[in-house]
Order: sequence, then C-alpha cells, then structure tokens
Amino acid sequence: MKSTLSLPLSLLLALACAPALAAPPADFEARAELLRQRIGVPGLAIAIVEDGKTTLARGFGVRQLGAPAAVDGDTLFPTGSTGKAITVAALATLVDDGKIKWDDKVTEHLPGFQMYDPWVTREITIRDLLTHRSGLGYGAGDLLFVPRSKLSRAETVHRVRFLKPATSFRSTYAYSNLMYVVAGQLIEQVSGKTWEDYTREHVLRPAGMTVSTTHNLDNFATANRAYPHARMNGGLRGAGDQVRLDERDDLGRNAAPAGGIASSANDLARWLHTLLGAGATPEGKRVFSAATHEQMWTPSMPMPTGPMPPELKLIESKLSSYGLGWDLMDYRGARMIWHGGAVFGFGTAVVLLPEQNVGFAIAINSEDGELVRGLMYELADHYLGKPQADWPATFQAYKAKKVKQGLDLVQARQAKPVKSTPSLPPASLVGEYADPWYGKLAITQEKSGLRVDFTSTQRMAGRLEHWQYDTWITRFDDPALEPAYLSFSFDKDGKVGGIKLAPVSPIADFSWDYADLNFTPIKTTE
Repeated sequence: MKSTLSLPLSLLLALACAPALAAPPADFEARAELLRQRIGVPGLAIAIVEDGKTTLARGFGVRQLGAPAAVDGDTLFPTGSTGKAITVAALATLVDDGKIKWDDKVTEHLPGFQMYDPWVTREITIRDLLTHRSGLGYGAGDLLFVPRSKLSRAETVHRVRFLKPATSFRSTYAYSNLMYVVAGQLIEQVSGKTWEDYTREHVLRPAGMTVSTTHNLDNFATANRAYPHARMNGGLRGAGDQVRLDERDDLGRNAAPAGGIASSANDLARWLHTLLGAGATPEGKRVFSAATHEQMWTPSMPMPTGPMPPELKLIESKLSSYGLGWDLMDYRGARMIWHGGAVFGFGTAVVLLPEQNVGFAIAINSEDGELVRGLMYELADHYLGKPQADWPATFQAYKAKKVKQGLDLVQARQAKPVKSTPSLPPASLVGEYADPWYGKLAITQEKSGLRVDFTSTQRMAGRLEHWQYDTWITRFDDPALEPAYLSFSFDKDGKVGGIKLAPVSPIADFSWDYADLNFTPIKTTE
C-alpha cells in the first residue's frame, strides 16, 4: 500500500469535485423516516450543515420502544468514538496555549506511564496515542471498560503496561480505544481538571454545544435522552427482535475520552460548523486554532484499504489514512473526513466534505448501523452530484447475510457439541484467577452449578455450563453481554494451570474477542 504520508496536502485538496448542491434532497426527511421504520430503528437524529448554514437538525421516531416521547433536535444520543475528535480538540486547546506539543513524549506529562516495552515507553508521543500506531492489537484492553467497568481512569492507564504488543511500534494501524484513555488522563494531568470538566468547558460550551454531556450521569439526569436498543439472539448481536438494553449504571466511564460524549442534532450541527470553520464558530469565536485544525486532518498513519465485497466496491478507498481522531479517505474522487461511533445500543457517524463545505451527522438509538452508513453514503452522493443508489438496502442486505452466517454457525455448533467428560469435576475449577492486564476472574460453586464473575466489570457474571472436553461456556445474567468459551489447561499435578477465552460469536466485534487474556490461578497460602 502506498503511504499517503508522502502526499502533499495540496494534492489531497485537489481531490475536490463539484460544488455542494443547494440543500438536502427534497424528499430526504420523508425518506429518512421511511428507512427508520423499514429497518426498525426506534429513534434517529440528523444534522446537516451547508455553506455556513444549518439546513437540517431534527429527530425522528421515539427515545425508547414502548414510550411515546419523540426524538427532537435536543435529544441526547451517546455518540461513541466520534468523541475521539472532541478529545483531540481538547488537546488542541492545550497545544494552542503552549502547554503541550503534538510530538511531546507522553512521559513528559505522565511520568509514571508505561508500555510493555521500555523503549516504546520512552519514545511514544501524544501523536502516537491518537493515530492507532502504538503496536497494540485491535481493541486491545477494551474489556477494561467494555461493557462497563469498576476501574478508575488512572488504574486503567496503569494496566496498559501489562498488555503485550501485537506488532512493532509505529509499523501497523490497529484501532485502540485504550490509547485515547491515556490521552484523557494526560489532559487531566496537564490541565489540573478532569477530562470531563476540561472538555466541557474548553470545547463543548465554546462551540455552542449547550446540551451535550461528557459524563454518563449527566446524560442519565437529562429527561430528553435516547435509550439504548439492540437485537440479541443467543448472545449474537444483530439477530432477533429489538430490545431495550440496561443503562442502570455508569457504563465504562473510565474510557470516556475514547467515546463518552452524548450530543444532539442541534449540538452536532454546532460541532460541524466549528469543524468546517477550521476551529471557529459561525459567530467567529475561536475554539481551537486553524493550525491545530490542520493537524487533525493531516494524514498521520496509513490505514488498510483492502478489497471490499462486490456490493460495496464503490466505497472502497484508494487513499485511506488516520489523522488525529479522524478517518481521512477518498470517496468517488472527493475527500471525505469522517468517523463512526458505536457504544452499547447506539450508533453515530460524523462526516465532512470539506471542498463542498458540507458536513452531516447521523445518530441512532440502536445497533442497526446499516441505517447510519446507508444515509451517510446517500447524502455523500447527493452533495457530490453522483447518481443515487439505495445504500441503506445494500448495507442491510450485506449485514443480514453476515449475521445469518454467524447465527447458522453458532446454532450448528451448539446443536452438536462433542459428547465428552471434563478432565476435572466442577468443584476442582472453583477459585480465583488473574490476568496481568484485566485483573481477577472468580469461579464459584452454587447449588445450580458453577458461576463465573469478571470482577473488574460491573455485573459481568453468570452461569458456567460445560461445553465439550475442558471448555465451558458463559451464560451471563445480562443477555446483552457477548458470551465466551473458557478453555481450561492443567499443570503437571493435574490442577488448573490456566484459562484461555474465545468469543462464541464468529462475528463478535474486536472489543468482544476476549483476545490477550491468559488467566492463571491465584496462589493461596495455607
């Protein structure tokens, strides 16, 4: 793959195409509502900004299934990883104030920070944190905050040192939420304020984002908020009927710098204005400088551009890189700056077409990403003056095929486990186990059988059922959690020596792949 790092910005800017059309498609709002109903998404929010004007900022559908409260322009939606760009904007204000530089070593500001490799610890920079080139694997360490956590942000950052790299430093793009957690802790160290307070005071409110929150508890305290929904069938996400998910507690708060912003259509429109204004609001108030804004959209790390399946060939990028909190790509000859976001029960996309002076954001309160991506490319085609295609139908069919393949495989496996007896009786598996980066896992014996508890994670507990040989399967109390296989190994004395994990779902997200875990018994003194 040819590196886009060698391409001058002028060449990327030259990828411009026809000027933006005057407004959204005439029937766009009706079509968005029709698609929302057809796909079965409870609620939808859309913001569109063109040539310095907000041409659409409104909601569709309801905040939660079974309740009449409608989504409007101020309804809050958690926006997932689109918030990485807002964490970058918070760092940009510190750059503008001369308190940090993008290429400062992380340890200059977080002296106790460590990676697994001491050399990487010494060399890793703030820019490295933000561009997914730390050497960690895809989603490494996500179980420290997915789906929720008992850990502080400081403790989460401390545990980074126990994660072994998957590749050499700066050699490979691999998406990392954890490095943005480190960036959030760095903001706190430099500013003296929590990431939540600093980001709200220095980015959201100056940009005119008056209802957006940086803390889940503030989101939960807002009556006009969307509720999470997903399709779950035997633990396989994307299959079955839509159900409302649990939001009882402060989910993954330690990872908020990687995706903890909740926002609305009206506020997302303000964010789009600020981005298209190179850091300035429509009123001329500067949130961050044009120089730091340019850094955000400058290619820093090449991204894979592997072949897309035939039905998605048109969206295959030729020039794909990661900037600072943004995906930088070409689409049908134009430059597209965008980022997706997904957290439990929600999906979002924020998209900029800089040469057309257009931006749009789409948020839903379910995990039906085909609606987000479908509308994203329909709008892009419109503003680029390209022939229209039914992208929602294309993404819906593609997802349905993948989900069916996954569900068929899970059901086939579960229908025919190998008839076998475990090497040890269930009571011999009881005990506490530890993984260097995750922490403890406890297995207990109750009248109903074995139970497992991932103790660093709130309410990630449930029954353990024998599967086959020395592999057991989790039956979590919370049906929205992705189930796992636990495979036991034994030492020379026939006692449990370790536990390895693997996802039950063959299409599990990388946050749920249970990779890098290696639990060993916690030795007790007798």
